[in-house]
Amino acid sequence: MSSYEAYEATSRHYDVTRRPVGSEIILGMLAGQARPLGRLELLDAGCGTGNYVLPLLAHVGRIVGVDGNTSMLERAAEKLSDPVAAGRVTLMPAELTELPFEDASFDAVMVNQVLHHLADEPEAGWSLHRRVLGELVRVLRPGGTLLISTTSQEQLRQGYWYYELIRAAAERLRRRYIPLETLAALLAAMGLTTERTVPLDAVMQGDAYFDPLGPLEQSWRDGDSGWALASIEERDEAIARVRQLAADGRVGDFLAEHDKHRPAVGQVTVIAAVRR
Repeated sequence: MSSYEAYEATSRHYDVTRRPVGSEIILGMLAGQARPLGRLELLDAGCGTGNYVLPLLAHVGRIVGVDGNTSMLERAAEKLSDPVAAGRVTLMPAELTELPFEDASFDAVMVNQVLHHLADEPEAGWSLHRRVLGELVRVLRPGGTLLISTTSQEQLRQGYWYYELIRAAAERLRRRYIPLETLAALLAAMGLTTERTVPLDAVMQGDAYFDPLGPLEQSWRDGDSGWALASIEERDEAIARVRQLAADGRVGDFLAEHDKHRPAVGQVTVIAAVRR
């Protein structure tokens, strides 16, 4: 469903570094619902390779994962073959603008680092976000929770050291992320109350994030779709810069300098929106 990321190619490498950041927060928020956690029916909207399904499956009743990219779904089906066969997980192709479910079908819906892939524009009033959020709320039961993993503008500016290597692409990426205040206002207009949580100690790529030579590898870059917004020239310049920093013995210092604010701002914000 991404409007800019070629997941047919990157699905091969996506799981090399990508981690289900915030899954423990999502689980805690789900545990607060009226229905017992073990009976919850959860929709993973934009499930990708199923990274968030695995840590939650042991605790909830059933998970349905949808995604618009067949390559990502194929990878998810490989990883989740046993729970799919057991009927605990269902995977299907679907676009978030038109979900193939009846109203009020799920106790909870989660959408993890997906909304910025929409082909939306701030100048258009985030119309596509409104449409997708409307669909997510439509399939949510009253009292249910919509869980959104996203990234704030501050986190995008200060939470990822390697964005200094691809400044123009990072700016393009920031334009795709709806500001948290705007997102909260849209959800409030749909009748949802929201709260935010920031897992300050979590990083999207796990230990691989701290590898200063990571940008040299395609599989490492595929763990962050911001690289997909970099032109070939930007990418090659970033790679050349890392190699030069390494040759000068300064690549570790570069990482430390541009990562110094991350421990205070984090990389991810998890929003829980409850349907009244």
